[in-house]
Amino acid sequence: MRIFNNTYFLGFVAFLVVILLWSGLINFYNISERVFPGPVIVFESFWQLVFDGSLLKHTVASLYRVTVGFYLAAMLGIPLGIFIGRYQVVQKLLNPIIQFLKPISPLAWIPLAMLWFGIGDNPAIFLIFLACFFPLVVSTAIAVGSINKVYFQVASNFNFSHTDNLFKIIIPAIIPDLVTALRLTVSIAWLVVVAAEMIAVQSGLGYLILDSRNALRMDYVMVGMIVIGMIGLMLDYVVRQLGNGKASVWKKAP
Repeated sequence: MRIFNNTYFLGFVAFLVVILLWSGLINFYNISERVFPGPVIVFESFWQLVFDGSLLKHTVASLYRVTVGFYLAAMLGIPLGIFIGRYQVVQKLLNPIIQFLKPISPLAWIPLAMLWFGIGDNPAIFLIFLACFFPLVVSTAIAVGSINKVYFQVASNFNFSHTDNLFKIIIPAIIPDLVTALRLTVSIAWLVVVAAEMIAVQSGLGYLILDSRNALRMDYVMVGMIVIGMIGLMLDYVVRQLGNGKASVWKKAP
């Protein structure tokens, strides 16, 4: 039957199985609710946080930081990656610096971020930017470098300008790899924002998790974790749909 081959149906079944296993594990081992709350308690706590408005406040704060940091990284990282991948001289010049900075964990920058930007949104945005920037630069440069050189040779025979090369060869060729890189960096952004919000801000889902842990409200901790997972799932879907849409636009372009 077609319904059993539907992606959304199978995903729903997978989540349902996880919830059943979660509930069964707690009941079988008789785990205390203070240590590991069950689905029913977490669901009730979820609605408590929804109705008092705190969940929306923390979610909006985290989304703002992730969105700004992610977009800044994409706006700067993708063009730089194209530039590096297109010109070997630039690659030889900048690649050692990028490879030196890329392995440094964004969390290692927290002391400097707090010193430079103080307390608030800016240090968290800076950390998210760093976490997304280098993977996007490297992924884009690799994708551009893997384009068959014959395309550029043919383009030169037709007197293509740099703009023509960019919009008619490079961008259509790298879209699949670029969408994959964006999906990965969105996940990285959410990993970093939670850690940053535990240190440098007084709002956001990361702050909610930390504050709930200090208050021994493990149900609220799990609500924060679930919301982060839900948002990550939605953002992954949006990026995939955006990639499909962009790909169709480039295919239709003359």
